[in-house]
Amino acid sequence: MLCIQNGLVHDAIHREAYTADILVSGTESELPGKILAIGMNLEFPEGTEIIDASGLEVYPGFVEAHCHTGLDGHGAGQVQMDYNEKNDIVTPQLRAIDGINPMDEGMRTAALAGVTTVCTGPGSSNVLGGTFAAVKTWGDRIDNMIVKEAIGMKCAFGENPKNCHSKFTTSRMTTAFYLRQALAQAKEYLEKKEAAGDKPERRPPLDMKMEALIPVLKKEIPLKAHAHAAQDIFTALRIAREFDVNITLEHVTEGHLVVEELAKENVPLAVGPTLTSASKFEMRSLSWQTPKVLAEAGCQVSIITDAQVIPQEFLPLCAGIAVEGGMDPFMALQAITINPARHGLIADRVGSLEAGKDADMVIADGSPLTVPTKIYYVLIDGKVIKRPEDPQLR
Repeated sequence: MLCIQNGLVHDAIHREAYTADILVSGTESELPGKILAIGMNLEFPEGTEIIDASGLEVYPGFVEAHCHTGLDGHGAGQVQMDYNEKNDIVTPQLRAIDGINPMDEGMRTAALAGVTTVCTGPGSSNVLGGTFAAVKTWGDRIDNMIVKEAIGMKCAFGENPKNCHSKFTTSRMTTAFYLRQALAQAKEYLEKKEAAGDKPERRPPLDMKMEALIPVLKKEIPLKAHAHAAQDIFTALRIAREFDVNITLEHVTEGHLVVEELAKENVPLAVGPTLTSASKFEMRSLSWQTPKVLAEAGCQVSIITDAQVIPQEFLPLCAGIAVEGGMDPFMALQAITINPARHGLIADRVGSLEAGKDADMVIADGSPLTVPTKIYYVLIDGKVIKRPEDPQLR
């Protein structure tokens, strides 16, 4: 057991920070350590490890809503790039957990910077890319790091499918056709399966692509739609409404240009990467105003790095720059904690400091959204993976 005492707690739920102790269980167990209680004068057994956080600030572990960490190899270029399948434009059957390398350096640097959970998965060259997973960033076996195996089905609009799979599509209309076709086929496949009941001889032949889309049709996971331009954002929403499926929007570069429409839609938005150049025509309206404008309109906004586009450890820095761009600091904190946890269907476990949740925490000498704040401690699942005396302190 561990007790963090006298820290200034930013729990990502209450706007105002408060001084409190945090009691953590399971630090010596194989099971994830949990937050047992938050308050003053907490009782705990003899032998409990104490971290004196007096003069320090305590935050939830940061959460990335959209990246390719562990699939886009750190420093590997084209050598270790497992986040796009180039042989087929429609690959819903792919699963992130089969490609993530937990020993990739990008995972370690993320964890030491306080990014304790990432929603990572296949990239955006395919119309349907596969299933994203939510994983912790510390460990050597992905099976032991999974928060949730399936959190969304990646799909993509705009320039990427056209440029990466020009053999199959050279227009936005064809990209939309491929997605509609896959969803229509999956709907028919599911109807035949359900009609067969307990008579296996009447079931359609097993099709792993169709099987992978059933959780989308049943609204167990959303479509996770790569869309920078406003026209692509609305095509994604149009198709989701046609098939009555849930959807999240990823990147949303032109979101500030259509904020009134997005506020009506009430879908989760992952904004970014913004700490980069406008490398494509559809990113020409790149702006640090986007997360501010969308959040102020009442949208659920997550700030993302799209790592390795931006190094994963710069997630809190991106939130800090958004604050410099006028975003409310509390909204910016929520944009890298509880909002991405909600975006990734994992808010029951991570994203805020509350009793019962995983003990993922960042303890720093100020706000990690500012430079040069130092991170003194990082906890993942209640285990301290970074201490002030460690040589990797940055």
